[in-house]
Amino acid sequence: MSTPSESPAFNRSAAITRSLLGWGVVAGPFYVVLGLSLALTRPGFRLPDHALSLLMLGEWGWLQRVNLILSALMVLAAAIGFLRAIRNGRGLAIAVLTMIYAASLILSAIFPPDPVNGFPVDLPAGTVSTSGILHMLFGAIGFVAIASASFAYADWARSVGSRPRATAGIVLGVVVIVGFFAGAALSLTAVGTALLWIAVLAGWTWLAIASAHVYAWTPHPFITQKQVEESLA
Repeated sequence: MSTPSESPAFNRSAAITRSLLGWGVVAGPFYVVLGLSLALTRPGFRLPDHALSLLMLGEWGWLQRVNLILSALMVLAAAIGFLRAIRNGRGLAIAVLTMIYAASLILSAIFPPDPVNGFPVDLPAGTVSTSGILHMLFGAIGFVAIASASFAYADWARSVGSRPRATAGIVLGVVVIVGFFAGAALSLTAVGTALLWIAVLAGWTWLAIASAHVYAWTPHPFITQKQVEESLA
């Protein structure tokens, strides 16, 4: 039989932090799976030619907007988790940059892109609107933010002795930056669309890796009273 000092105590703060970080692992798969489901069921949408953001246009465009906003809320939850778990300047940088990414996703949903490459089929392509310009602007801000968050995470991971994850953070950050800007420059081609896809997937991959890492690094919610006393000694 365990003594009172050895009986587990529930660390509510750690439980909340871990729960928030868990959303960072879920966000990417949620966005990609729902986005692909919509892409495969929308008439005229071609994955080699069209970015997922175009799904916000047309009769069923609200579904992709909801996808973007829900994913953004998950990203925001993960950002708060980073802030709660890593209580130093590195944690603040990761959290703030991730929050900027979440905000950019929401703003990108509010301001949809212009029709491109014949999608939607019932809307004229080639037009340039204020909404389309803002969509590109917020997209650029978001990709730069998530890449910068990846670099900040790499610095933190190195500080806690996790060099493989630090390397992954740097590589994924570079892929996000290069993929987005190269993809934007070639946006009317299949190569450009593929590069944008790579940038998107790299960003979500970083978020999942970082969230899982910080989740594991955060103290387990159930600790013994003896451990609490030792940590306070």
